[in-house]
Amino acid sequence: MTKSPRIFAVLAAIAALGAGPRLAHAAEATIHQINITMSSPSEGVRWYSRHLKCEPVPDRRDTARCGSVELVFVVQGTQGSSQGTGINHIGFTFPNLTEKMAELEKVGVQGTGVRLQRQADGALLRDVPKLFKIAYIFDPWGTRIELVEDGESPGFHHVHLSATDPAATIAWYRDRFGGKPSKLKGQVDGLLFGSVWLLVSKHPEGVPAPTTGRAIDHLTFLAKDFDSAASDLRRQRVKFADGPGIPKGGRTQAKRAVFTGPDNVKLALVQSGYAGVDLDRTVQVASATGPYTVPRTPWGEPDFQGVWTGNAFHGIPLERPANLTDRKTLTPEEAEARRERGTLGGIWGYEREWRDTALGYTKNAPTTQVSVVVDPPDGRFPPLTDAGKTRAEEGRKLRAADENSTGGMARPPAGPEELSPYVRCITRGLPGMMTAIGYNNGLQIAQGPGFVTVQKEMIHETRVIPTKPREKVGPGLTTWLGDPHGRWEGDTLVIESSNFNGRAPFLQESANMKLTERFTRIAADKLEYRFTVDDLTIWTKPWTGVIVFDRDDSQYELVEYSCHEGNYGMTGILSGARAADKKVGSGSK
Repeated sequence: MTKSPRIFAVLAAIAALGAGPRLAHAAEATIHQINITMSSPSEGVRWYSRHLKCEPVPDRRDTARCGSVELVFVVQGTQGSSQGTGINHIGFTFPNLTEKMAELEKVGVQGTGVRLQRQADGALLRDVPKLFKIAYIFDPWGTRIELVEDGESPGFHHVHLSATDPAATIAWYRDRFGGKPSKLKGQVDGLLFGSVWLLVSKHPEGVPAPTTGRAIDHLTFLAKDFDSAASDLRRQRVKFADGPGIPKGGRTQAKRAVFTGPDNVKLALVQSGYAGVDLDRTVQVASATGPYTVPRTPWGEPDFQGVWTGNAFHGIPLERPANLTDRKTLTPEEAEARRERGTLGGIWGYEREWRDTALGYTKNAPTTQVSVVVDPPDGRFPPLTDAGKTRAEEGRKLRAADENSTGGMARPPAGPEELSPYVRCITRGLPGMMTAIGYNNGLQIAQGPGFVTVQKEMIHETRVIPTKPREKVGPGLTTWLGDPHGRWEGDTLVIESSNFNGRAPFLQESANMKLTERFTRIAADKLEYRFTVDDLTIWTKPWTGVIVFDRDDSQYELVEYSCHEGNYGMTGILSGARAADKKVGSGSK
């Protein structure tokens, strides 16, 4: 590819700067921090501590120490992986990489898991002659990580840059931050900062993407003589985007300067004692804060029309956890970590574009409500009847059948009828369709005289609710979502539904369930959904749950849900079941 005149000019400028006099203070600079973008700092600390042997930093919930380098986890919107940017990846060493990769492969991608990057031939490891055995993984937030086998210096090993001109880039960093020019294993040019390498590779094509807002947002150097270093940088025509000075929200009085280096790499220079910043993390509480006058439709009914999202309630458990029986609310940090665990545990294997509640896509902070169930007051379900216990066990087996190709039963599923309506793209049932998961939590309401239409994004289920009295259908006519009858009680829409077919239970409800739903607009941007399940065949008494939806007309749009058109999961489950049949028939195990 032919480089543009502008790119040649940039490279020439970089080379000219790199040829300049070396700074007197530079040899004392060290690689201090890697700033990583994610949705929950505490989960970042947990992940790197568990899988890469980093350690939490006391009194700093957003930081893990990996040898001499700190990883700082910052909550902000992100535009993708570190791959393709000026900071392509970071590296860790282990004495036995085969053993480490086997350990990570067992973890898998479920939960706060590990994503493995396979080589072209499908292998996880590659032996680079005269260098290392290497492998690549990704953290759940898009940071590319190289693992290398080296028993000499286990731990955090390197920062790997991607550059248009690697030699000029190495010279630029050497002249501003020092480092010992050296060859890694005699093969790869780089700079050695203590025990940490700064390596540079040729970018495949054009100029690397900016690191700002990507999985690895920026790289921080520590200068012992900060004022002198900042002055030298300014003399070399480095333009500061922030500072030099004490940053807003700084945890100490240490100074910081932020600027851009070659290849669109965001950099920071900090003074000794720097411990990061506390960002302004204003949390939106999912509840009304005062009296609210509900707007009216032209025909005089409360106006609920618009697009709403349940993203704030993703990750919240139905029942109050046993260890939180004395808690009315969570802290914002606890709620943030809970939602992140829910997101990663549900659909981690999907690319980031699917994860509505991760990576800064949603502007609604997670609810601090402890559980969906609010009655009984302890937040726990009432006891099951004997019939309820039997149906619960049947439901457990059905869920197991959905989760693996052999059906989790004594025999593989014979056909789609033996899988759940959710897997078959029929329905999530009620009240299940109203609950939040990791994506597709949109809710769109439209109204007309005598009717309210409620559409949920997942499976695109649409309910048309009459709000004026009408005759109830006979007991012999049942449907997946029941027979709804709506009415207005002041500003609240009350919907009572019965005549369910009992084939799409949210938990283990029967066809005898009576469901009462109450929609109340409690603020301009909040819609409370309160539902009561009354099924004495299954539960010894009714129970009630509450979810609050946030209005999001400006950003959220219900997208097409082509479940049947792309239901490859069904194909995989049934083809796996037939393969299991053949194994049984042939007597193999």
